[in-house]
Amino acid sequence: MAHYVDSEVGRLGTVLLHRPGPELARLTPRNNDSLLFDAIPWVGRAQEEHDAFARALREHGVEVLYLSTLLAETLAVADARAELTEHVLDDPRLGDTLRRRVADHLAYLDPGALADVLIAGLAHEELHTSWDRPGGLVYTLMDRHDFVIDPLPNLLFTRDSSFWVGDRAGVTSLAMPARRRETTLTGAIYRHHPRFSGTELVYRPELEHLEGGDVLLLAPGVVAVGVGERTTPAGAERLARRVFVAGLAHTILVVPIAQERATMHLDTVCTMVDVDAVLMYPNIAGSLSAYTVIAGPDGEPQVDGPAPFLRAAADAMDLDVLRVIDTGLDPVTAEREQWDDGNNTLAIAPRLCIGYERNVETNAQLARAGIEVIEIAGSELGSGRGGPRCMSCPVVREALRPAPAGAG
Repeated sequence: MAHYVDSEVGRLGTVLLHRPGPELARLTPRNNDSLLFDAIPWVGRAQEEHDAFARALREHGVEVLYLSTLLAETLAVADARAELTEHVLDDPRLGDTLRRRVADHLAYLDPGALADVLIAGLAHEELHTSWDRPGGLVYTLMDRHDFVIDPLPNLLFTRDSSFWVGDRAGVTSLAMPARRRETTLTGAIYRHHPRFSGTELVYRPELEHLEGGDVLLLAPGVVAVGVGERTTPAGAERLARRVFVAGLAHTILVVPIAQERATMHLDTVCTMVDVDAVLMYPNIAGSLSAYTVIAGPDGEPQVDGPAPFLRAAADAMDLDVLRVIDTGLDPVTAEREQWDDGNNTLAIAPRLCIGYERNVETNAQLARAGIEVIEIAGSELGSGRGGPRCMSCPVVREALRPAPAGAG
């Protein structure tokens, strides 16, 4: 199986999703903030909405891979099982006695059950202890609602933990502590699952902070990287060095974005919907800038700018102009629909994308610009601040030829 992605809009062949499950049911008013959710989702409805999302993809010829299935299959590989078990046992909160007890518990689980625990976590009351197998002081002092292994409700957003550039996967370095274990699961899948055998990694979790929602493949050879709340300038520089060495891109556009919850990633304000068109939050479109980074003769990244993002992007993509479609219709509607992930569309092909149905004005704007929108419900899926692009990691797209000079 050849895995390859060189754009945001080439016809989508295969995508990695995670169907929300018991980990969402772990969210309570006590922990939803620390687990990065703005509301407590209705799990059953979230699953229905996600199933409809997956169904829309399949109806358009897209192969859907589920992360939980891949993880269970990966855990059948002894090295992968040992690696992921060791990672959760390495938590310094556990202490020696509880660590041994958790190790015993995990050792008896089959791959599917272990995958469930690694995703949904393990609550204090689910780890049964006895006098001959005690949990020790740490277990005794834990609240009955505490987690021995934390759940991963944000695993729903598969774009953040990995991305593809060409034929290489990037396993990211997530900034928020609540999410960092996600990349250990994704990384193990890419390194141990038979389907991804031989996959080379262009980025790894131990490197500087970089998240997939900040990485946009504007065109073959042109990558935009947002820096702000989640991705650091050092992460953007590290990615530039690695893609240049691998020959995966000739230009990196580094785009500073506001360090706010509403604009946590570049794809919350900007996504591609055609080879020459971008859906963009108009309240910042005029002020967004970019630094152009190319490889110098000595291999060191050379930085130019800043310049207006739209101008820098068009130049790097060899276009006269990059068409802009506004989120919303007026400043207030634009702000509301940007908050509701109006910008966060997933392109299935040029001029064909999936978006949340609730963003009525944005979808109308897209239709007027000749972009077909497949509308899906997202009232519960969006409670973690993410749309169709956030919830999907393309691993196969039809390759695009570089746009000719003067196209637009």
